[in-house]
Amino acid sequence: MRAVGVCEFGGPEALRVLDLPEPQAGPGEVRIRVHAAAVSPTDVMLRTGGHAVRMPGRRPPFVPGMDAAGVIDRIGPGVEGRLSVGQRVVALVLFTGPHGGAYAEQVVVPAASVVPAPEGMGFPEASTLPMNAMTARLALDVLDLPPGGTVAVSGAAGAVGGYAVELARADGLTVIADAARRDVETVRGFGADHVVERGAGIADRIRTLVPEGVAGAVDGSAQTTELVPAIGDGGTLVELRGWPGPAERGIRVRPVMVPERIGDTAGLDRLCRQAEAGVLTPRVARVLPAAEAARAHRLLEAGGLRGRVVLDFS
Repeated sequence: MRAVGVCEFGGPEALRVLDLPEPQAGPGEVRIRVHAAAVSPTDVMLRTGGHAVRMPGRRPPFVPGMDAAGVIDRIGPGVEGRLSVGQRVVALVLFTGPHGGAYAEQVVVPAASVVPAPEGMGFPEASTLPMNAMTARLALDVLDLPPGGTVAVSGAAGAVGGYAVELARADGLTVIADAARRDVETVRGFGADHVVERGAGIADRIRTLVPEGVAGAVDGSAQTTELVPAIGDGGTLVELRGWPGPAERGIRVRPVMVPERIGDTAGLDRLCRQAEAGVLTPRVARVLPAAEAARAHRLLEAGGLRGRVVLDFS
């Protein structure tokens, strides 16, 4: 099968089209004929060697990608009847696993990581859901704010940040989100109750709205120490890029990683049904042929994307 990966860590040019053996579905697994794979920052980390410590003993090539959308073409022994050959699905893919990541024509994953794709949604849009929406869900679950509470979301115009705003609103929370001037209406469209200017001084602008500080914040844009002063004493900051703190005034800093939910079938299915119902708004910045993965990574690293670049393996 055709895949895209790296034999040596490096820049975007390290990505190569590979000819790899066709994977086989074992017990409890399904094989998906991938049509679309979303490109995310964690893929860049794999390409540059940032995840090498999580793959001791593994030999190249390394295939990135945690988000796949496609059609089941093989079911392994012992898989329950909710999945079937020919079914349109999305999957959370653990690229550190034995079968590698989602940048491939075929990917084998545990059945628990696979759910039906949203009805009426194309593969590129569906591929932006698994990791991004699940990361947003995990962040909000860690905060565990009661309905009527207030959450701040930075990076709200991005893929994860946008989903965090929409899910927070669906949870009955008041949302303060940041945005550059050109993104204000987009972020308001996600349901943000208040939109403040992003960048230096964000904490002061949030405190103007909530003088005592918010109880929780989701940092979708790695603003870290800039965002901490916006949080009230004893509150919680959820970090999506691994920053562990420290913070003062009893503020808890909680880095989260989506592999914690890799087998959360019910959670992933609920997110897809919310997308089906219009609660979540998948956004595709661009669709590129799989062979142009290096270009996709350059676009991601250049910044300014509103939505995900998606690789087309169809």
